[in-house]
Amino acid sequence: MARFHATVESCSPAAETFGYLAAFSNAAEWDPGVLAGEQLDPGPVRAGSRFRLVVPFPGARMSLTYEVVSFVPDQEVLLHAANAVLRSTDRIVVTGAAGGSTVRYDAEVRLRGPLQVLDLLLRPGFRVVAERAAAGLADALSRRPPGRGTRTAAAAPPRPGRAAKPAGGTS
Repeated sequence: MARFHATVESCSPAAETFGYLAAFSNAAEWDPGVLAGEQLDPGPVRAGSRFRLVVPFPGARMSLTYEVVSFVPDQEVLLHAANAVLRSTDRIVVTGAAGGSTVRYDAEVRLRGPLQVLDLLLRPGFRVVAERAAAGLADALSRRPPGRGTRTAAAAPPRPGRAAKPAGGTS
């Protein structure tokens, strides 16, 4: 199992920052390890909302469908994804802070099935990916001026030079 923890500051108020991050398809905007993201269910984010993220995987692209399993409005969201290859849990907690908000992001990835024996080998690679994601998140939040609003539905645009269609993997 690979774990990662990051704390990032935002200049936007907690509710606004939370709305942006809870719409997990927005990860395609700030996480260089996410090729594309889309919200699968209409309406505001809530427990049960689902998001499909497309991530690189050796030799292919893998689709992960995340589901919101716990949701505390403007404060905390817990997401789970699983496919034949791995299980992922992401917890995002946003609290108010002087001049904006603080984001605590915790992620955990476990390989499944016969690949479980490779979990120890996953850690260094996951740490590099997670550190890039944390840097991308800090950069994105620093560029989001307060009052910009939140996007909580539909698809986040693919990052430049990235295709939006998954090729392989399961969800």
